Amino acid sequence: MKRFFTLAVGGLALVAVALISAFVAMRLAIHGREAVVPTLTGLSMDDATARAASKGLQLNLENSFYSADVPAGRILAQDPAAGSRVRREWPVRITQSLGAQVVNIPNLTGMTERAATVGIRRVSLELGSVAHLAIAGDSDMVLAQTPPANAGGVDGPRISLLVSDPDTAHPTAYVMPSLIGLSYAVANAHATAAGLHLLLSAEAAAPVDAASIAAENLTATQHFSTVIVAQSPLPGRRVAQGDTVHVAMGHAAQPTVTAGTP
Repeated sequence: MKRFFTLAVGGLALVAVALISAFVAMRLAIHGREAVVPTLTGLSMDDATARAASKGLQLNLENSFYSADVPAGRILAQDPAAGSRVRREWPVRITQSLGAQVVNIPNLTGMTERAATVGIRRVSLELGSVAHLAIAGDSDMVLAQTPPANAGGVDGPRISLLVSDPDTAHPTAYVMPSLIGLSYAVANAHATAAGLHLLLSAEAAAPVDAASIAAENLTATQHFSTVIVAQSPLPGRRVAQGDTVHVAMGHAAQPTVTAGTP
């Protein structure tokens, strides 16, 4: 019995040793594939590359910014931060300093997108994002820029542009006004102001009676004038710039007012 007990205890001890050895080996294997990110900020690109390589890490240059505090060519920022534990061969993203801003930001407003791009590269800057605005007018014209012309203290060497794109512009919509009772000249002036085209229809509608005028000490005599008596689209309908409005002319009785004798 004593012998059996001794053998059992010895077996358990061997199992425990095996488990501890496996755990230690696993920990060593895991930590052997890890690295602690070193401090790279302030270093030159060559020094930063060498220091990262000594830890089994890679450098990825993500961005470049102006800095009045960090000399050009030095590392301005890094991610992950120094002291972080990562897997070996993990990429460390870095931002490089361009030194203090010495390039003057050109004025690109009013240029074509192509001319603005050439102007940006001529002064050793980069084209940032280009946004298009649906607006009537010339195509591919620079409407605005960021940073603005002659700006100081900018972060990076990139200029973003806002460019006109009339092909995607939607015509301005209006509620169709009533042209009934107006002369053709007056109605055409209203339509032109709204960007509409007035077209005289060959078919005339029935005459429309004008309201009679009566006032104390006034007398009115009637005569007939040519006015718009029908229109399409009808008043209240939705129209857009460039639409055609068909009108028909007819005779409407109009009052001619003369002063009477008290």
